[in-house]
Amino acid sequence: MFDVTYPRSGPFIDSFEDVHQKSLRDALHDFVAERDWQQFHTPENLAKSISIEAGELLECFQWGDADLASAKYELADVLTYCMLLADRLGLDPDTIIAEKLTQTKEKYPVEKARGRSDKYDRL
Repeated sequence: MFDVTYPRSGPFIDSFEDVHQKSLRDALHDFVAERDWQQFHTPENLAKSISIEAGELLECFQWGDADLASAKYELADVLTYCMLLADRLGLDPDTIIAEKLTQTKEKYPVEKARGRSDKYDRL
């Protein structure tokens, strides 16, 4: 099925500044490996965590007044789990987003979709 180990090795991340010197992907690998959490990171568990964290993000906007400080951290949680899931599935986030953007551009050509929120089959 899916490999449950994180193959990258090296020194662990100790500070925010260290993260900028390494890729975020490597920093996440180190963080997870240091805590031996990869055993819990099945695709199913990661997908559930994305949904749970997305609910917490939505809660920041629940009553109309945005709690941007909390939203920042909840969004980071959602993005973190998305990156972990992409990695577990052997997918590169930049590549899959670029591929999806290409498909979406075809579905929503500028001349038909500009300024409209209609679904592509109603343009």
